[in-house]
Amino acid sequence: MESSAERLRGLRITSLDGDDDETVVPHQPSPAPGAAAADYEDDDEDEEEEAEVTLGVLKKPKHPGILLRHLFPSKAGGIPAWLDPVNLPSGKSSCCGFCGEPLQFVLQIYAPIEDNAAAFHRTLFVFMCPSMACLLRDQHEQWSHKHGNPCRSVKVFRCQLPRTNAFYSTEPPKHDGSDKPLFPGAPVCHWCGTWKGDKICSSCKKARYCSEKHQALHWRTGHKNDCLQLISSSDSSKSVLPAIGKVPASTSWPEFEIEIDYEATFDSDSCDENNSKSLVMQRHGKPDAMMQSWMDQFEADADNKCWASFQERVSRAPKQVLRYCREPNAKPFWALSSGCPANADIPSCSSCKGPLCYEFQIMPQLLYYFGVGNQPDSLDWATIAVYTCQGSCDQSVSYKEEFAWVQLYPTTTTRR
Repeated sequence: MESSAERLRGLRITSLDGDDDETVVPHQPSPAPGAAAADYEDDDEDEEEEAEVTLGVLKKPKHPGILLRHLFPSKAGGIPAWLDPVNLPSGKSSCCGFCGEPLQFVLQIYAPIEDNAAAFHRTLFVFMCPSMACLLRDQHEQWSHKHGNPCRSVKVFRCQLPRTNAFYSTEPPKHDGSDKPLFPGAPVCHWCGTWKGDKICSSCKKARYCSEKHQALHWRTGHKNDCLQLISSSDSSKSVLPAIGKVPASTSWPEFEIEIDYEATFDSDSCDENNSKSLVMQRHGKPDAMMQSWMDQFEADADNKCWASFQERVSRAPKQVLRYCREPNAKPFWALSSGCPANADIPSCSSCKGPLCYEFQIMPQLLYYFGVGNQPDSLDWATIAVYTCQGSCDQSVSYKEEFAWVQLYPTTTTRR
């Protein structure tokens, strides 16, 4: 069986402890997709080989151009490097299902699939509303897929292209500065740099926006003055509008390149339920009678034991923000025993109606790199598991919406 790392040809293999990396040519496709997600209702009594997991870690890009779309990057924060730069998601697809505001870019993974000519290039994009109030509502809506299309504040889009396409060369990038896309992208919002700029400033006729809110924000933060300069200037080279790909830092999370390493390269001490007690011992030292009583109660709580196991395993590579594995026996590593989906809770593909399979999960460490605070209303999650079409279907829509399952901490689910 091919390793999970081979499914991420577009990522760079590197050591978490060093700076040397081996660039992997992204045009090498990945192995065929795995089977459907495992049944979470069983007790996992069957002895099966554990699927090999690869970990995504963040690193500041070595130079500004490394994350451009024609280099097929995997990245977090900043603005998306759209694979199909023309037929972007639009309308309600680009907005939070609760507050109606445009979603903010989280990350993208370049993950082509071998033996699928239609998925020679394949990228998964994750977006979410930065409002914790919306995420709390999303937590309940994700169970409602049987009742039609639920509202979501977390959305995942899959885009794939064959080797021969209108946007990119059939040859792998040279990474020498000579690589260029074959086709320009659609004009995007001058405020967020993310979504298609369908709305145009009525005065200067040059600034574009994805929504009225972003137009108003841009106007209040400087475009009111810039607009007059654009109207009076006949020299388009002196435009005061931001260049494509450059947006105010306050409108996006910090930008990072995603690099990857094998989880197996780290300490592989057993990760069983007994570790819950050892973790408490390490933090508190030798327990007294009260602590021992607390630990006995702690060990009886399934969520606490699961959380301790989760913490222990993550501590082997604490910088991980992503866990990727699309092998047939792959399943998410849940932070809690409660709030996990059963097979019946995972919907069918919204495009072809075929089964979905688990592909990757986003870890809470990403919030630290994004500089998200620890206030009561700050964005927070335990993990976000992403399920994609098992056959990676090739439908007429360029960006197919996939499914994300959000698991929150018990303390956050009670917020109002």
